[in-house]
Amino acid sequence: MADLKDLTVEKFAEITASDAPAPGGGSVSAMAASIGAALAEMVANLTIGKAKYADAEEEMKALSAEAAVLRKELVLAIQKDTESFNLYMDALSMPKDTDEQKAARKEAMQNGLKEAAKVPLSVAETAVKIFPIAEAVVARGNSNAVTDGLVGTMMTRTGILGALLNVKINLGSIKDEAFVADMAEKVKALEEQAIAWEKKILESSGMIQL
Repeated sequence: MADLKDLTVEKFAEITASDAPAPGGGSVSAMAASIGAALAEMVANLTIGKAKYADAEEEMKALSAEAAVLRKELVLAIQKDTESFNLYMDALSMPKDTDEQKAARKEAMQNGLKEAAKVPLSVAETAVKIFPIAEAVVARGNSNAVTDGLVGTMMTRTGILGALLNVKINLGSIKDEAFVADMAEKVKALEEQAIAWEKKILESSGMIQL
């Protein structure tokens, strides 16, 4: 299968809708967050060069560049999430005829589950960096594009919470208690940040009250 980021929107949706287990919620969450970054970047770009926003010119240039880096990283994660899940699926198909094979299969499954948790956590950690950019472009960017910034904020929040759901479901099958405890703590903090940031940005616009 071609790299997911290179597919048309229609083809990506078609593959997601199929009976294949991946791409699924993890890849879609990464895509949602990448669109959140893209919209924040767009508002900054729509502000640059406008005389009305001359005072914000340099800030918007910097924000556009920051958002572009995050967008590209998250686009790459669309494929990475599917690949991490496939590690676990590959482990399931390993032979289990002998005790040695069973042990190797069990270890590979656990490693696959850990990787399948690490990748969406990384997506959430990357995506949370979009919020300060979104806040700035909504507050000081082109007012004609404020709703684009707000949609970007909501997409970012959805991407983060969706990614964290994938972390949670994998943690439920991981036996390494220290790993699970560490990841669970990070998940909780990121969830709280995403919800608080979205509420703050949306309500600051005066267009939505949560």
